[in-house]
Amino acid sequence: KYLFMLFSFPSPMFLGIGQMAATILILYVSKLNKIVHFPDFDKSIPVKLFPLPLIYVGNHISGLSSTSKLSLPMFTVLRKFTIPLTLLLEIIILGKRYPLSIIVSVFAILLGAFIAAGSDLSFNLEGYTFVLLNDLFTAANGVYTKQKIDPKELGKYGVLFYNACFMVVPTVIISFSTGDFHQATHFQHWTNVLFVFQFLLSCLLGFLLMYSTVLCSHYNSALTTTVVGAIKNISIAYIGMLIGGDYIFSVLNFIGLNICMAGGLRYSFLTLRGNSKPTQPGDEE
Repeated sequence: KYLFMLFSFPSPMFLGIGQMAATILILYVSKLNKIVHFPDFDKSIPVKLFPLPLIYVGNHISGLSSTSKLSLPMFTVLRKFTIPLTLLLEIIILGKRYPLSIIVSVFAILLGAFIAAGSDLSFNLEGYTFVLLNDLFTAANGVYTKQKIDPKELGKYGVLFYNACFMVVPTVIISFSTGDFHQATHFQHWTNVLFVFQFLLSCLLGFLLMYSTVLCSHYNSALTTTVVGAIKNISIAYIGMLIGGDYIFSVLNFIGLNICMAGGLRYSFLTLRGNSKPTQPGDEE
């Protein structure tokens, strides 16, 4: 976000390529040094991974594109729509069931997002479209990742590594065809040490974000991972009101943000009490 704000970086897809390259390099070197383990490539890998690579690149492109179109607080608010989508996809794809208290908490977050977004005075149709697509891709990515990270199959490192390997070349091709790559290579701040440092740091943090998300999904549910991220992002929204410079205050928007936070805290409280453990057919057996 701050690369786009401070330096007006015009190429979100190029940044995504950098994050994929960082993921491949870090995991490959770690595998060579026997720090991490994942299966070597064979013809069964694409079948095991599908449709994660397609979701992965869609998530990257829509997420990085939306950050440059919306104010920071509104971006974090609209990202809350990922939560009910994750809940729905877990029920449909993974067959999970959640108690009513959890569902009410989720829809409290959604209600807050509706209230806040409805009062946004800086409405941007393109930005809203990108961020809602990003919500859908993020929800699908979380649910399918939970399904694919079985240690007997690819494992969490294998999912991260082969996702990046399969999609880095198509992403480069798309970047060339849309002019994104040309804009990135001709960007004026490549001689700016501060920009280069922040770009490389963003690539590294992109890998760490993906890894921590997969790790959280491994030990919890995809829904819990999404809600925890939403609670974190609310704090960013509050900070953006003070230092972002692009927040337009309104009473409804502020109320909506606080409803989102209340719903997220309620979900966390229920999780800590152990009431959010999903039940699946056959659990009792």
